[in-house]
Amino acid sequence: MKDVHFRNQNAIGNYVVDFCAPRRKLTIELDGSQHLDQEMYDLERTAFLESKGYRVLRFWNHQVMNDIEDVLRVIYLALEDE
Repeated sequence: MKDVHFRNQNAIGNYVVDFCAPRRKLTIELDGSQHLDQEMYDLERTAFLESKGYRVLRFWNHQVMNDIEDVLRVIYLALEDE
């Protein structure tokens, strides 16, 4: 996408993000139902990533499975906003 290289399962500090474009400082997190019970952890994780200059995009698994085109559009727009 836009010639951007994404790594999957990339470590940033003590966290492993689902997808990361290090040169663009963009992370993508795919959240399943387990994230309903770990809201505080996710907020802390996002705050840490943002403190390191990363932009964090979060999508629910069902969004990826049922509306991938919309998910890709959001990612594309995030890459254009930089």
